[in-house]
Amino acid sequence: MGDYIISCCSAVDLDSEWMKKRDIRYVSFTYTLGNQDYVDDMWTTMEPKELYQRMIDGEDAKTSQVATAEYIRHFKSMLKEGKDVIHLTLSSGISGTYNSAMLARQEVIEEFPDRRIYVVDSLAASSGYGLFIETLADLRDEGKSLDELYEFAKSERLHLQHWFFSTDLTFYIKGGRVTKTAGFIGNVLNICPLLNVDYLGRLIPREKIRTKKKVIQRAFEKMVENAEGGKDYSGKCFISHSDCYDDAKALATKIEEAFPKLNGKVEIFNIGATIGSHTGPGTVALFFWGNKRVD
Repeated sequence: MGDYIISCCSAVDLDSEWMKKRDIRYVSFTYTLGNQDYVDDMWTTMEPKELYQRMIDGEDAKTSQVATAEYIRHFKSMLKEGKDVIHLTLSSGISGTYNSAMLARQEVIEEFPDRRIYVVDSLAASSGYGLFIETLADLRDEGKSLDELYEFAKSERLHLQHWFFSTDLTFYIKGGRVTKTAGFIGNVLNICPLLNVDYLGRLIPREKIRTKKKVIQRAFEKMVENAEGGKDYSGKCFISHSDCYDDAKALATKIEEAFPKLNGKVEIFNIGATIGSHTGPGTVALFFWGNKRVD
């Protein structure tokens, strides 16, 4: 499709069939579970339930960002097709992969001086990153040029809203994102933290909410408050979850009932292995286009 290729990392948390359908290339993060290394291949070789059950059973999960050498290989494979490339990385606020991609770009462009590679820090994560890539694919299919996609990506990335909540703090505590004391109190009091991604692409706790029902309602309210056009929002909405589909579906149902102009149904995806290795089970994430992130 066209004279350029849209590319990203596996942490877009869509699925492999979706990527094929939209003609989007990706390069994979890797992760270690227990003593074994795996490729984050969008759940092609491992089911989500296996990852989370093994984490619950005590196996440590760790991730590795895409190395510069892997980016070089990935970029060269596309440039050899005679195509230009726009690549969006996982947010620099949670990963160093943007720097690796830029180093790779500098090396590869010397070998392919007649080709163009645009690398953009998405400042996005999980299926919010996926919604960003999906939007670029829509623009490409409308006939937009590579330069137009690049300008859109840079100017609009902070309008992509991310709201996360978790009903299980176990792995946030284990990973040091929540202190043991705060996590213990949170679990005892049934506190479900609501977080979002800020203007620097960092995941920031915003509110402490008691009970799952109330945090689902609050996430819904955040979309009402921040979606472009409020309840007249006519864009797409993605939700991802880590082994808690019923919670994701409950939020999706509320949104579909309240936003009559929504572009299709809310799409629900599994949080991928890269992000899921840090959240563990029990996290739901909501993504839509809306107000600009300013803090």
